[in-house]
Amino acid sequence: MRILLVEDEKKMASLIERALKETSYAVDWVDNSVDALFSAQNNPYDLIILDIMLSGKDGLTVCRQLRKEGKNVPVLMLTARNELEDKVAGLDAGADDYLTKPFFFPEFLARVRALLRRQKTGKSTHLKVGDLELDQVTRKVSRSGREVSLTPTEYSLLEFLMLNAGQVVTRTMISEHIWNDDFDAYSNVINVFIKNLRKKIDQGHARELIHSQRGVGYILQEI
Repeated sequence: MRILLVEDEKKMASLIERALKETSYAVDWVDNSVDALFSAQNNPYDLIILDIMLSGKDGLTVCRQLRKEGKNVPVLMLTARNELEDKVAGLDAGADDYLTKPFFFPEFLARVRALLRRQKTGKSTHLKVGDLELDQVTRKVSRSGREVSLTPTEYSLLEFLMLNAGQVVTRTMISEHIWNDDFDAYSNVINVFIKNLRKKIDQGHARELIHSQRGVGYILQEI
């Protein structure tokens, strides 16, 4: 899952970014409305976390513009304002949820999960390819009925491959969705994670599911 964080307070942004990354989300951080609009208009985000108080256009204006352009990505609005009229203004601008600062991170992460689940309404949160299964709610993975223990990044990588099962995903696609725009898609890191994932998912099984497409990327499918 890839999240756009729009927050102009560096310390707060650092705390939020760390909390999200530790929960295996890929995060792009910007600190102003111009970069926020550009990023949201040009990248397929699963969620936008948007502070109201920004330089230039405020978060309310940014949210209204994105909705006007037909961007339906969930928006969680953050602000130090806690008056009822401020919350109403945020929701009326098109935000899906509203959280006031300061907040407790367990609640913040719960709201993030809720918005991501809401986005999947009508879609199954249980992914299955052959005897490999992944539950996006409980984040449990199993193969042939046996649970597989994955690191947060390994889980995100496998989830992305399963969401695109049967299709080749390029190294650039992986880097953008699992890491961020600054990540070098051609570094050895992706190879290392794919290798580790294969050990956990395919090793000991007669049929491999994770396959390399030389010079292109990877594909998860039964062959």
